[in-house]
Amino acid sequence: MIKVSVVGASGYVGGELLRLLLGHPEVTIGQATSERLRGRRVDTAHPNLRGQTDLRFSSAADLASTDVLLFATPHRVTMGLLPDLVARAPMLIDLSGDFRLHEAGEYERYYGVPHSAPKLLGEFASGCPELTRKALRDADWISVPGCMAMAAILALTPLAAAGIAEPEVQISALTGSSGSGRAEGLASSHAERSGVMRVFAPTGHRHEAEVRQHTGLAVSMTATGVEAVRGVQVVCQARARSVVSDLEIRAVYRERYAGEPFVRVVAQRRGSHRYPDPKILLGSNFCDVGFAVAADGGRLTAMAALDNLVKGGAGAAVQCLNIRMGWPERRGLEFPGLHPL
Repeated sequence: MIKVSVVGASGYVGGELLRLLLGHPEVTIGQATSERLRGRRVDTAHPNLRGQTDLRFSSAADLASTDVLLFATPHRVTMGLLPDLVARAPMLIDLSGDFRLHEAGEYERYYGVPHSAPKLLGEFASGCPELTRKALRDADWISVPGCMAMAAILALTPLAAAGIAEPEVQISALTGSSGSGRAEGLASSHAERSGVMRVFAPTGHRHEAEVRQHTGLAVSMTATGVEAVRGVQVVCQARARSVVSDLEIRAVYRERYAGEPFVRVVAQRRGSHRYPDPKILLGSNFCDVGFAVAADGGRLTAMAALDNLVKGGAGAAVQCLNIRMGWPERRGLEFPGLHPL
């Protein structure tokens, strides 16, 4: 049994971390921090945890030593906290964007500020188990990819690894409102968000840098907010280097993800759920990936769906923790999702 603490635990991702860790048989939660809510019960921010814990929020300054620190802090915050907190735990898992990219110039380009700890970029193992499982087994510092990045990486990796697609790829990403976090603002109010299909990043979304880093493809991403609360769906358009068939692409995906505990290939010929659909994945750590081949055999569409707060965040972090500790990857992550919902 190990003890973990969650920094920035009052947000949506922090709440998901607490939910998953409270049900994990190998983990006890030491502390959960929130500067705004310190002293208050955790279930005041996360009412789904009523009756599950008596934990109260504390300040990050009051963190005791622990086995693992998980950072669910906003972008640009973790890098400032790290120097003061790094000695509190031998293992760190960061769910913010601060250590996902390896180059300081790329970070400043996509996040708008210089990185305050550039020497630590590249010191974090990427928390994408399907690509970095071997490195995660010995990693003490782990950075979990962003939600839309995770979906796009898993959608495109089979094509990139097999050299089937031309490098230029266009990604269209759809995300629910929880993807923007808990911060209040006019754009996230019910009157503004209800019924929305709002393009909020027509170019230059920061997750495209992560996809490029992991796949080697020259990707560009458009991101659109939709009315859903949870869920991410990506649709990636590429050209094939040569004419391909549906059977060839299907074999590539099935071979790449054979035996993966949380990636399912979903590309059926008929039915309401013949392609990846985030609705049936809500609360689960699964990512469903799929594909379609145009009639001319020269155009490819790769798709993926996941719950942005689980496989796109807290669930991926717990999966990485399981790998690092040598536990079964599914431990604490067995919930399959609900249908109908």
